[in-house]
Amino acid sequence: MNAEDVAGACMSLAGSAEDYPFGPRTAVYKVGGKMFALLGEDADPPRVSLKLPPDEVVALRAEHPDTVLPGYHLNKRHWVTVLLDGVLDEEELRSLILQSYDLVVAALPKRLRPVPDAT
Repeated sequence: MNAEDVAGACMSLAGSAEDYPFGPRTAVYKVGGKMFALLGEDADPPRVSLKLPPDEVVALRAEHPDTVLPGYHLNKRHWVTVLLDGVLDEEELRSLILQSYDLVVAALPKRLRPVPDAT
């Protein structure tokens, strides 16, 4: 996946919003006002930071130490930064994005949780 694919995957999720609080080359994806992904488009290679359960963070970093890094400027226990270098396949990366989104949605008050499309 490239940066454009990651952006599309993030925006396809119910209630997701894109924001640029850190400048024009770093997209932040939120649901219910809470961040679930941060996409650094100007890095080489591009990278996405995702929130995951602590045990998943440890396992992913052990399995892919050169591709899955501690969350850049984020809580290292809960966040990873994934290089979009082709090591993780599209299905695995989409799964991690969804897992991050679901984790954030589950922590939202019920009144802020998005309603999935009925289509």
